[in-house]
Amino acid sequence: MRKQYKYLFWDLDGTLSDSAPGITRSAQYALSHFGIDVPDLSDLLCFVGPPLEESFKEFYHFSSEKADEAVAKYRERYEVTGLYENELYAGITDFLDAAHAAGKIQMVATSKPQRMADLVLKHFGIYDKFAFVGGREYDGTRKTKAEVIRYVMNSCGLQDRSDIIMIGDRKHDILGAKAVGLDSVGVLYGYGNRQELADAGATYIVNDLDELKELLL
Repeated sequence: MRKQYKYLFWDLDGTLSDSAPGITRSAQYALSHFGIDVPDLSDLLCFVGPPLEESFKEFYHFSSEKADEAVAKYRERYEVTGLYENELYAGITDFLDAAHAAGKIQMVATSKPQRMADLVLKHFGIYDKFAFVGGREYDGTRKTKAEVIRYVMNSCGLQDRSDIIMIGDRKHDILGAKAVGLDSVGVLYGYGNRQELADAGATYIVNDLDELKELLL
């Protein structure tokens, strides 16, 4: 029998919305500050999903101090323009409504800063579809995906981990869920691939929203 989950925790970038254009252009802008020219935006897709400073460190070998400076440059562009170079995946709103009708309680657990996550969800008109939205803070609070997930759980008084599943498109979502003791489902319509999600230990992997609906609803 298929396991039933009452609480659906959603990643935002690459899972609810296709945010790559704004993120990659803002990463390109930040890197140019350091004299690094990356003309092909597809080379910057590594910035979609993970905490920004991790990507600057991992892929461009920045020190912690240089990564912090890069994140500040990124935000110069992203908070004015990049935030809105973004669109919901087709079918997401219908899925959220169907999940609500099925009695699911939905929350967002994102590596995006809290204020930016709230703005994006309100911009798309779906903020009120979630019982709670949890993100990072600019001061470094809730630095990892696991910390964000724990924050959402603690804020909502959730203790039974068997009732919760994390939905995301990158390994960070899966690893964060695993660190907290949650099941997870990796979605292949985002920016991760099957190998990445499988290696991270996703409980389930689905190709699209139809398969996600079959699994969870």
